[in-house]
Amino acid sequence: MPLDTPPPDGSEPDRIIDEPLAEALSRRYLAYALSVITDRALPDVRDGLKPVQRRVLYAMREMRLNPEAAARKCAKVVGEVMGGYHPHGDQAIYDTLVRMAQDFAQRIPLVDGQGNFGNIDGDNAAAMRYTECRLTAAATLLLDGIDEDAVDFKPTYDGSEEEPVVLPAGFPNLLANGATGIAVGMATSIPPHNPGELIDACLALLANPQASTADLMAHVRGPDFPTGGVIVEPEASLAETYDTGRGGVRLRARWEKEKLANGTWRIVVTEVPYQVKKADLVEALALLIESRKAPLLGDVRDESAEDVRLVLEPKSRNIDPEVLMESLFRLSDLETRFSVNLNVLDARGTPGVLNLKQALAAFLGHRREVLVRRARHRLARIEARLHILAGLMVAYLNLDEVIRIVRYEEAPKARLIEAFALDDLQAEAILNTRLRQLARLEEMELRREHAELAEERDGIAGMLASERAQWTLVGAGLRDVKAQLGELTRRRSAFAAAPQVDAEAAMEAMIVREPITVILSERGWIRAAKGRIDDPSELKFKEGDRLGFLVPAETVDKLLLFASDGRFFTLPCDKLPSARGAGEPLRLMIDLDDKVDLVAVFVHKPGARRILASREGYGFILPEEEAIAFRRAGKQVLNARQAVVCEPLGEADQLAVIGDNGKLLIFPVAELPEMPRGKGVKLQAYREGGLRDAHAFQAEAGLTTVDASGRTRTWPDWRDWLGRRAGAGKLAPKGWPGHRGFRPR
Repeated sequence: MPLDTPPPDGSEPDRIIDEPLAEALSRRYLAYALSVITDRALPDVRDGLKPVQRRVLYAMREMRLNPEAAARKCAKVVGEVMGGYHPHGDQAIYDTLVRMAQDFAQRIPLVDGQGNFGNIDGDNAAAMRYTECRLTAAATLLLDGIDEDAVDFKPTYDGSEEEPVVLPAGFPNLLANGATGIAVGMATSIPPHNPGELIDACLALLANPQASTADLMAHVRGPDFPTGGVIVEPEASLAETYDTGRGGVRLRARWEKEKLANGTWRIVVTEVPYQVKKADLVEALALLIESRKAPLLGDVRDESAEDVRLVLEPKSRNIDPEVLMESLFRLSDLETRFSVNLNVLDARGTPGVLNLKQALAAFLGHRREVLVRRARHRLARIEARLHILAGLMVAYLNLDEVIRIVRYEEAPKARLIEAFALDDLQAEAILNTRLRQLARLEEMELRREHAELAEERDGIAGMLASERAQWTLVGAGLRDVKAQLGELTRRRSAFAAAPQVDAEAAMEAMIVREPITVILSERGWIRAAKGRIDDPSELKFKEGDRLGFLVPAETVDKLLLFASDGRFFTLPCDKLPSARGAGEPLRLMIDLDDKVDLVAVFVHKPGARRILASREGYGFILPEEEAIAFRRAGKQVLNARQAVVCEPLGEADQLAVIGDNGKLLIFPVAELPEMPRGKGVKLQAYREGGLRDAHAFQAEAGLTTVDASGRTRTWPDWRDWLGRRAGAGKLAPKGWPGHRGFRPR
């Protein structure tokens, strides 16, 4: 049947749209991304809420779950929200409700939860059929005035009801409770703050609209986390974060030293960082002890009841408590970094990153708009009441005639309108007046009400005509809100400077210094044998494997491994597997690809320098300190496709390089730059092939080579190959070793 021919039953044929797949996918994905950004992930700068949070609070208000009301089952609330406002899963709605009730997650809880709502250990809340909830007093401040045309409403997802676009927001909830969310192509991460400090900053901004970030930070020094802790982020860094809207905050656990008998002591942690699960933290500390990665820590146990109490036992009473804690801050979540990304939706629904001043100014602008809209709503109510009162006053002034009309006329309403020039509303109000309200006292009460309303009307009209008066009332409202928040304005997180403690040196001091020999096979099996190995031929390896590197070291040393892809890896020698058996695969300890070879393995010496060079003939001098990185992925230092040289520099003043073409070039080491990472400069030029080897030596000692059998030869006429860096060089002298040449590899 042709596509344009209608079916026999008379129904409409299926629509077939012919469009490019890429265009169709692009348009649909863009719509999805916009939906995630505006309806799920990012909060509104005005009330600091995401749509699901706003819908939960509004639904609870419609259910009259006020602070003084009896709590209702959370399942009932979730059902109301899902059925009327939020067409998503019940678990997502319940998770939102639970989070708004957790005092360790919210700086100002908005839901008063009764039952098991989870704990700081990371335990989940009970099922929604077991828990109950109602609004907190702080939540009513966010909803105050919503029935007075304070905000716009929009149809719900099915068009059967209406929901608020934004809440009136009596306090700056965005910064007070913070927010986190991941959208498509963007994210938000806002830490909680002290509501009292935020209100003081708002008042300062009202007094001086030109206030700088530094002026506002006189009131808002930094975040204030629900779980307390100690903020050790430098003030300059916090200032930059608040000035740009992006940055981070370092937060540490609060601890104290508790003295015991016989000079012993222990550490008691009373507050853990925000969003750190206490049970997971205890487990991680125990794992550090078991794996011997925290040599200063002897034991950990959780003695918490309602308050947090983690007890940390030192390995020895001679350890400095500051050193112990600094080592644990580096190794565990006793110190965390909260990323700050103040990415929010503005009043038009446009996402953007704001700084502290812009966020507070947006909130104040919203409060002014709410104030004006509520004032206009009240003014309209007053005008309507005054209109009714004017009609009632006419009735009292002509009471006998009104009674006659009501008693004898067939159409009293029309007759009242005609006789006293009233409108329909006024006439209806007169007819609805009860007989007992016709007393003299009622007339006096009407006159008093009329005078009071007229005075209030004039005051509201004057306020609406004065921008200064509006801002004054906004400030007065914020002061009143601060008083209502009461105990919630007490700061919980403290500020301190991180002490300058060399924790690494202290941890190394706990390691017994013993000589070892690091054995690394060609196939990448590593082990550490105690003492020195004089005869490597006695070493045993797996079948088909043999010795690759033999490095004398001590247990306190750091082992550096340089790979052919230009990366350095660092391994503590005391953590290496013992020499019982063949050891362990190196690739289980570091992320080393099978196609990458090791160029050099050596022990780090403080202050030492090395010459790095690539196959392409580029190189530079590297301070060994720049090569240290205790990461599995290592540290990229030489930017090259293939690294071939990692030469110790020592006191050398000359560098000899030889290419695959057999040409030798010698030039002063001073011509090489010292860099922390990079490609380096050209060492030798090649028409074909590349760099084979390089060797740094002192001019006084002379140039030496080692042949395949291990015999050493000195070249007294080495100066004949002196030249400028990046030159081609000359053919090596007769008798030059055919292998890499300068030393056994």
